Amino acid sequence: MSELASFAATQEDDIVVGVLSGEVDLSNATALELLITEAVPNSVRGLVLDLSALSYIDSSGIRLLLSLAGSLRWRGQDLVLAVPIGSQSRRVFSMAGIEDSVAVEAAGDAARARLRADGSR
Repeated sequence: MSELASFAATQEDDIVVGVLSGEVDLSNATALELLITEAVPNSVRGLVLDLSALSYIDSSGIRLLLSLAGSLRWRGQDLVLAVPIGSQSRRVFSMAGIEDSVAVEAAGDAARARLRADGSR
């Protein structure tokens, strides 16, 4: 995987909190999707993915997030993105209409609360 992006995850009770930072593009999106998917065990409600440190995302990254949301839904889990209001990533997501398919909150705490409230497990 390209060194443009990094991903780290921790489990907090019944959710996984992941932090994706750097740049997500065609060169690393597929590897990141696999890495993120493998970080979420079947036993949790889902994933909060913090994108506050994301500096760039292209259409490959958007596809990654939509695919990830679909994969988690298939497993009975949810995805909530934490993306600061006013950030470049939030503007890209708004233009792409990702908020129609994936839950988006402005901060990690709100994303955690939403996942716990909406979680199916």
